[in-house]
Amino acid sequence: PKLKGFKNPFKVEFQVVNLDKLNELFPEGGVVTPETLIEKGAVRKGHPVKVLGQGDLTVKVEISANAFSGTAKEKIEAAGGTVTVL
Repeated sequence: PKLKGFKNPFKVEFQVVNLDKLNELFPEGGVVTPETLIEKGAVRKGHPVKVLGQGDLTVKVEISANAFSGTAKEKIEAAGGTVTVL
C-alpha cells in the first residue's frame, strides 16, 4: 500500500513553557535555563524549549531558551527581566 501524506524530517518540535508556569516554578526570580527547567520537571531532556506568553510574569528573571514568542519577550522585558536566545 502507498503511504498518504508527507512527513517533514526537518520539523522542529518545541516543548513549550508559559509565563504563568515560570511564575509558579521561580517565585523569587533568578536565572532560568533549559537545565533548570529539566530539574524542576517542566520539560524533558533533549528537546528544544520555547517560551510562550500566556499568563503574567511578576518577578524579574533572566531566561535562556531556544525560542520565544513575541508577547513573551514583551512581558519578560516589562517585568525587568532579560531574554537570551540559545
